[in-house]
Amino acid sequence: MTNAVLQAIAERRSNRGYAPRQLTEEELSAILTAAMQAPSARNSQPWHFSVVQNAALLKEFSDDYNALQSADPGRDILFFAAPTVVFISTPIEAPTKFSQIDCGIAAQNMALAAHSIGLGSVILGRPMEVFDTEKGARYAKAIGFPEGYTFAIAVALGEPTLTKEAHVVREGLVTRV
Repeated sequence: MTNAVLQAIAERRSNRGYAPRQLTEEELSAILTAAMQAPSARNSQPWHFSVVQNAALLKEFSDDYNALQSADPGRDILFFAAPTVVFISTPIEAPTKFSQIDCGIAAQNMALAAHSIGLGSVILGRPMEVFDTEKGARYAKAIGFPEGYTFAIAVALGEPTLTKEAHVVREGLVTRV
């Protein structure tokens, strides 16, 4: 069985290279709308979306990540030169115990929406390592997290320049009872 959604799921890749072209307002709006349409436990919508298109801020954040990893400071191994990164934050006092999961669902909606309009994405948990440092609160403020919110997940977006083959799906991942 095939349909457009199943095909998009099968074809979407985590892109780790992007052209410098910034997303249009129409593209960004479509992706954010898809994120906000994600389901959440008790319709709590426990998310806030901070859109960062400030290249200097993304580079500084990436350089701090590289320093934690003892990686080459000139190479962007965190955002892969994506022109847009959407940081999803959630209340520290989350409305349900499923808030982190709900944010992950919103991130997947963003990734699929980006793919559907010809853009690339990569879903990122690694920014957590920077938010967990002494600079974390400063970055949360600079990125626009509301007071009392914490990092959940991020999505880098842009026109992909690098892609990869589909990963092999391992055997034994399903049990039927």
